Amino acid sequence: MLSRTPAFELFRRVIPYAQGNWLRLGGILGLTLLGSLGAALQPWPLKLIVDHALAKSGLSLPMPWLFGEASEAEIAITLIVLAAVASVALFLVNSALDAVLTHVGASLGQRITYACATDLFDKMCRLRLTFHGRGSVGDLLGRISIDSRAVYTVLQGLLMGPTKQAFTLCMVAGFAWSMNPMLTILSLVLAPLMAVASRFIGAQLKQRSKAQREAQSRIMAHVQRTLAAMPVVQAFGAESRNQIEFEYLSSEAVTRGQRSVLLMKSFESLNGVLMTISTAVVMYVGCQHVLTGKLTVGGLLVFMTYLHTIRGSMVNLLGVYGNLKVSEASIDRLSQILDSEEVVEERAGAVDLRKLPESGVGEVRFEHVTVGYEAGRPVLQDISLRARPGEVVAFVGRTGAGKSTLVSLLPRFLDPWEGRVTVGGQDIRDLTLSSLRSQIGLVLQDAFLLPLSVADNIAYGRPDATREEIVAAARAANADEFIRALPDGYDTVLGERGATLSGGQSQRLSIARALLKDAPILILDEPTSALDAETEALLLSALKRLVAGRTTLIIAHRLSTIRHADQIILLDQGRIAEAGRHQQLLSRGGLYERVHALQFATPATEGAA
Repeated sequence: MLSRTPAFELFRRVIPYAQGNWLRLGGILGLTLLGSLGAALQPWPLKLIVDHALAKSGLSLPMPWLFGEASEAEIAITLIVLAAVASVALFLVNSALDAVLTHVGASLGQRITYACATDLFDKMCRLRLTFHGRGSVGDLLGRISIDSRAVYTVLQGLLMGPTKQAFTLCMVAGFAWSMNPMLTILSLVLAPLMAVASRFIGAQLKQRSKAQREAQSRIMAHVQRTLAAMPVVQAFGAESRNQIEFEYLSSEAVTRGQRSVLLMKSFESLNGVLMTISTAVVMYVGCQHVLTGKLTVGGLLVFMTYLHTIRGSMVNLLGVYGNLKVSEASIDRLSQILDSEEVVEERAGAVDLRKLPESGVGEVRFEHVTVGYEAGRPVLQDISLRARPGEVVAFVGRTGAGKSTLVSLLPRFLDPWEGRVTVGGQDIRDLTLSSLRSQIGLVLQDAFLLPLSVADNIAYGRPDATREEIVAAARAANADEFIRALPDGYDTVLGERGATLSGGQSQRLSIARALLKDAPILILDEPTSALDAETEALLLSALKRLVAGRTTLIIAHRLSTIRHADQIILLDQGRIAEAGRHQQLLSRGGLYERVHALQFATPATEGAA
């Protein structure tokens, strides 16, 4: 098995995106070859003028049969005109080739960048919620918007850039060798020294570039956190504190960027010194060859132009290593996401839950389930329970008892360490994710609303729903009245996360969304937490109609919400402490009865206590 060296990692990440673009890559290589030939021919009109048209020791004709009986003056003028026309023609051809290369390269770059960003976004959507809980949205945005460009940068650095420079170097070096082998050798002798310098500085460039990208990601994460929590920021007067933090993070990013630039400029300066020495040596030896008649003046001018081209190609070719080291930092950040194993995997041969007999789809079982978020620290231990179709199973307990963790197992937001969860008698790990989640309606404690229209938010789980069905769901959730009072009714576009609505309104839209999905299994995570008593009463009557024939798991702190539940599970320290119906639990005089007494205590009772 191949070890994943940096070079291997770059190839492994880039090649899949190149495979679908071989035609464009082939076109780029062909145009590059033509461009290299044009660059090699560019100085030859100057040689024609200097060595033939302006020669003082008699006119030397490259092709005497073209001029017939014309005088030397006429021939000289003709050569100058031909050289000028050839120079302009070569310039136009090279410019056209460069323009086409730029266009094709930009098109290819955008395709590859967006393809990588698409894969990255798709993988992020499939990662477990535990992964997202550890990171920041700003950092993930930075990976999609900035780091994804590194794939094209690497492809260009590994294939297109080096190929172009190699073509140009070989073409020009071939012409130069035909003119004077010794000068050609002198022009190339410094390449090994430059390669060593590139290798030494490249590793440092990667480290500093990675540090710079991390600093930029921290800026984006800070901005995202601040903007998402703007009501809290303003309410606590934290504007200045956040501004100071932004300035500090910006200063850190600038400092790290300056270090990278300084290192790169030092590398370029070193190359410049070496190339200047090489130019001086070649110029001295070339002049000696002109004086001894081994080289013409025009040939020397052409050679000096070639020397400039060779120097540029060598610098660019050797600079590829440094550029790739910069890109490696972004590739590492992409690989952290694309290669992450924190995904919900489907087993081979997973079954579509929708194809199971309808009578068993709604039955849910938790069998000896143990689960947590950190190794060695279980949140739930040995949980076993059963919820039949048509039953309402409620979960109560202190904050942190594991209620939300328990219901999160059902849609496979995380998987149990031990035991299993079944739906319709099937282990949910043997079901396809799409079919499992399509059968579950969800109302979270925090109503997540998107910056879409009200109708689109309600129909998010059923995009094909009709307006009549959307309105019916809103009425069932007691939301129709306030929706119609909005500026554009159901077509009103909401603010980010429903910021333009009250907490109760947002929660009712979330409930309407679950109602419209009409799934056989419902998960309600404190659905009435943001509702007043009157609205709660109306909602409970709607929920009573909704749960008929469905399996409903409900988390509630308000015991009034779950009095009529078929089962009430009280969790304490990650275990089931009590289970039964409301009256049964009250009659036992245990923990549930004490919680109930605290919630429904009257002032007189409190005084007596």
